[in-house]
Amino acid sequence: MERSLTLELVRVTEAAAQAAARWLGKGLKNEVDEAGTSAMRRVFDTVPMRGTVVIGEGEMDEAPMLYIGEQLGTGYGPEVDVAVDPIEGTNIVAKGLWNALAVVAIADKGNLLHAPDMYMKKIAVGPKVAGKIDINYSVRKNLEIVAKELNKDIREVTAIVLDRERHQEIIQEIREAGARIKLISDGDVAAAINTAFEDTGVDILFGIGGAPEGVLAAVALKCLGGEIQGILLPQNEEEAERCRKMGIEPGRVLKMDDLVKGDDAIFAATGVTDGELLKGVRFHGSVVTTESIVMRAKTGTVRIIKGTHRLEKKPDFLAENQ
Repeated sequence: MERSLTLELVRVTEAAAQAAARWLGKGLKNEVDEAGTSAMRRVFDTVPMRGTVVIGEGEMDEAPMLYIGEQLGTGYGPEVDVAVDPIEGTNIVAKGLWNALAVVAIADKGNLLHAPDMYMKKIAVGPKVAGKIDINYSVRKNLEIVAKELNKDIREVTAIVLDRERHQEIIQEIREAGARIKLISDGDVAAAINTAFEDTGVDILFGIGGAPEGVLAAVALKCLGGEIQGILLPQNEEEAERCRKMGIEPGRVLKMDDLVKGDDAIFAATGVTDGELLKGVRFHGSVVTTESIVMRAKTGTVRIIKGTHRLEKKPDFLAENQ
């Protein structure tokens, strides 16, 4: 892939974040999603690539844009798979909470798992623990491994978990092991990424979330040297059959090379609301500031980019977001 695509993808996530952030705290999650998706789609038209959406807003008949199979880019340049979550955490933005992101990931064509829109059991860790954990181990054993590899007492280890009824057993096991818990309302892509950065205070992710989000997190963790493992959890026979058509037997453990193949991939995200890793969008009259992260697996380069956007220089964007 072209090196220049890293900054091109930041332009995409910056636009989505700015558009969605205007709906902060207004309680309108659909408007948040629509604003982010529309802005992201417009900027994709300018990116020099031949992209195909493999993880997006749904099938063609479910989504007007960024649907699975949609062609993105200028029509010239590298041929790539594209995974998007225009706003990871539409509820977060609608409620004015933490850790909403605009997210994009790409890899060479055929290298991203075309994950179906179903549940996935997940475990994720940062680079110091990668290769040591196992999703089939008990919660306690994985916590003990994390504590050992990070040279911590297990009482100092922090696990991050979506605050859902389905996670009560996991939460109880973490507490019985003596570890700390950070519960989040939404946003397990951000949560998985945070395991790879010591300053976030997050050491391991447990729980069940969306399979598409698992692939996005896998691209980020591949760039960072971390690890995520997943098991698809079909809720009925129709979903189980979808897994089999993909060549995945339900219950099989999906590891990093199953989720994102090859030695190269690019991940970009821009903060919509404040989080442990990125600041959210700030409005200063006709000036907007953003903070983004972009990383590439092939080189291991990670960049934090602070952007200043002068809307008087972007009249089309300003008009569409008033």
